[in-house]
Amino acid sequence: MRIPGPEPEDDDGPRAIAAAGGLHRYQLYLHERYGPVVRFRLPGADTAVSVADPVLLEATAYLDKRPEELFAFLDPLCEAGNLQVLPAAEHTPWRRLMLSVFAGRPAHERHFARFTEQARELADRWARQPEGEAVELQQELTTLSLRMIDGFALGTGDRAAEGAEKGDGTEKEEGGEEGEGRVIEAFEEVLTEHLGRLYQVPRADPRSAERAEEALAYLRGRVDRAVAAHHADGRTGRSDLIGALVEAGEGPARIRDTVMVTLLAAHHTTGVAVSWTLHLLGLHPGAADRVAGELDRVLGDRAAPDYADLRRLTYLDRVLKESMRLFPPGPYGAREATEDLRVGPYRIPAGTTVFYPFWALHMNPAYWPDPERFDPERFTPEEIAGRPRLAYVPFGIGPRGCEGAALATVEAQLVLAVLLKRLRFQPVPGHEVTPVERFVLWARDGIRMTVRPRSRNA
Repeated sequence: MRIPGPEPEDDDGPRAIAAAGGLHRYQLYLHERYGPVVRFRLPGADTAVSVADPVLLEATAYLDKRPEELFAFLDPLCEAGNLQVLPAAEHTPWRRLMLSVFAGRPAHERHFARFTEQARELADRWARQPEGEAVELQQELTTLSLRMIDGFALGTGDRAAEGAEKGDGTEKEEGGEEGEGRVIEAFEEVLTEHLGRLYQVPRADPRSAERAEEALAYLRGRVDRAVAAHHADGRTGRSDLIGALVEAGEGPARIRDTVMVTLLAAHHTTGVAVSWTLHLLGLHPGAADRVAGELDRVLGDRAAPDYADLRRLTYLDRVLKESMRLFPPGPYGAREATEDLRVGPYRIPAGTTVFYPFWALHMNPAYWPDPERFDPERFTPEEIAGRPRLAYVPFGIGPRGCEGAALATVEAQLVLAVLLKRLRFQPVPGHEVTPVERFVLWARDGIRMTVRPRSRNA
């Protein structure tokens, strides 16, 4: 049976995607019009097959190959081979190593106090905001996320603190907000340039390519300094990412590549997820009240949770999950069929790009009634048990799913708990929040909210 989709003259790839408002919205349109399995033209892959039904998606969940051209925009970040498209034989041990660093409870607990202090510093600063003055959540929370992953992966948080005590300026380069802000800007410059090439976007600035090269050189230099400082400290073992990579015998280029990709993925994911969650709570004050009540019951007079408390914040967890359903940080993924596949009544030939439209999956009304409605009760144990396992996939699926999912969840829960125990967030009247694709699902003009301290019984 022929896979449905737009005719070639109605689907010219980049222009059709741009007209829809981005690939994330184009996917919603395609599946609403043509059904759960759709054929379409995808820049970097020519023809792709998109699957937005979680039951049908099971037939593809084992795939362990990413289409190289589609992920080529990340090539500049890697020198020893693009980590997103490593062959399975090379990717599997690398993934196992990454999970050993990022997925374990001991590692989370070891860094939890530092994470808490960083979140409390932000809450303190926001609590001092002049009344009525707005904060831009995405930029602030992305910076916080970068500080967290810096310390977790590289140990730069500890070195920055030491530099501050010595007065040698180390904190500005490695862990201070000035350095982190420049890192975020540099990643944006590199990604904007190379994603623009993928989607054939005309350059608005003739110096964009040159600036992207300068930004890439800055990022590589920063990582090199972190690696050199790690070696100078004489640390070994698997206590952080660099130590684990050194112990595994990885070469300098692969170590640098891994650090670069980790910093990119981790600071986007957590900061964006927390931003969208606060945005939704601002729009739904009843849910915000319920979160605050749960925090007061579980924490009492404490300003922040312990690691063990996170398991008791069940409603907060549902709110975060519902937020990532409505606004998944990564709105889609892709694999390459290495053999002919049967997906429902359709045959997908070997070599075809299989597209995973996570946002469209999360908006599938067959599994999410009234899908645009914010409803954390969708994530009670009973509701979860009644859905296919791939109906909710904010961190991807299969052997190429996000290695940092467990860490990102802990960070997001902690930051939300600290902020919402202390503060109340309200939307800025008249400010429109529009999701756009920018490597992650970002708000085009930011997420601006006013912040005020909350009283215990407010």
